[in-house]
Amino acid sequence: MERYYQKDIETMPREQLKKLQSERLVKQIRHVYDNIPYYREKMDEKNVKPSDIHGIEDLHKLPFLSKADLRDAYPYGLMGKPLKDCVRIQSTSGTTGRRVVAFYTQHDIDLWEDCCARAIVAVGGTDEDVCQVCYGYGLFTGGPGLNGGSHKVGCLTLPMSSGNTERQLQFMTDLKSTILCCTPSYASYLAESAIEAGIQDQLHLKAGIFGAEAWTEEMRQDIQNKLGIKAYDIYGLTELSGPGVSFECSEQRGMHINEDHFIAEIIDPVTEEVLPYGSKGELVFTSITKEAFPMIRYRTRDICVLNEEPCSCGRTHIRMSKPMGRSDDMLIIRGVNVFPSQIETVLLNQGMPANYQIIVDRVHNSDTLDVEVEMPTELMSDTVTDINKKEKELIAALRAMLGITARVHLVAPKSIARSEGKAVRVIDKRKLY
Repeated sequence: MERYYQKDIETMPREQLKKLQSERLVKQIRHVYDNIPYYREKMDEKNVKPSDIHGIEDLHKLPFLSKADLRDAYPYGLMGKPLKDCVRIQSTSGTTGRRVVAFYTQHDIDLWEDCCARAIVAVGGTDEDVCQVCYGYGLFTGGPGLNGGSHKVGCLTLPMSSGNTERQLQFMTDLKSTILCCTPSYASYLAESAIEAGIQDQLHLKAGIFGAEAWTEEMRQDIQNKLGIKAYDIYGLTELSGPGVSFECSEQRGMHINEDHFIAEIIDPVTEEVLPYGSKGELVFTSITKEAFPMIRYRTRDICVLNEEPCSCGRTHIRMSKPMGRSDDMLIIRGVNVFPSQIETVLLNQGMPANYQIIVDRVHNSDTLDVEVEMPTELMSDTVTDINKKEKELIAALRAMLGITARVHLVAPKSIARSEGKAVRVIDKRKLY
């Protein structure tokens, strides 16, 4: 375990860490310029040469990469190593267009698994733990990343993948799993299923590492209360490697970025101006150790805040807040910016379960916003009048949060489809027109 609480790295003084980042950045830019024609052309367009980059203070001179660039360069256009040196690919789902395919050398995989191992150690994981990995495997990065990290820590690893909830609970109780790794929506579903099966007292879980989709603090508390654990956030992107780019420590006050591998910036998503720490804006990452698929100033579209203040856990790496939404999935409804996380916060604060769906449509050239949410079991015995009253309370709370009116529909428990992977929270029918 000690190997993955790398005290010399994770508690390195800031100035020393910045020096390390600068050295790795200079080396990486030379590697990218020499080996990736696509990015070299982008640098040449900005009249930037590797000799212009002396350290992290020059990072702002470099051009951005976006998901559009990755799709344009698909499949091999952004490779930094010959195909013979690559040993694996991972890929995004491709639900919003052409898939992103990321390449890895063995060195890349080793570093990625090191980052995931750090995340497991940060939640108290040791070689005495049983780590149940319920993220999807295959092309999705969740399963392979946490699986490899669990191995490096020395945990007994249960490579369950997603789905088959009855089997998940059987292994969880029979093998006494102590750490659960999955999406927060699936953790919520597992908790709900364990309660229904009456096996809560047979669980041995102490911690959960949840990521791959947005979730609120209210949802965290709900999962912690139902499973009797501490629920920790983890962040990553296929484009950068996968989960483990950042992770929460025992303080649960933001995710420490593995700054020896990634440089983070916050920019104004419109002007592309670099903003100071503490400002809310779009998160941008530069990978400074990845060989096969290095991302330079990659625009994640995630909106968050970076915090440089010392953490009481002793780690000196900066922390990023939980993403507050995405600049490209923000809903604009009747001219108002709406993030799904705002709606989830209201619902959970009003005592509703985390099973809901947001439906946006356009009727007679006007946007409509409907929120379907499963009612708690105890409401099923209430009168129609009582249910209507609760709907009106939710409508008022949402109006106060969003500034616009949403129609709320309380539906029967279990009537909204459960997800064993990423939950489908938003259906925007306007995109179909």
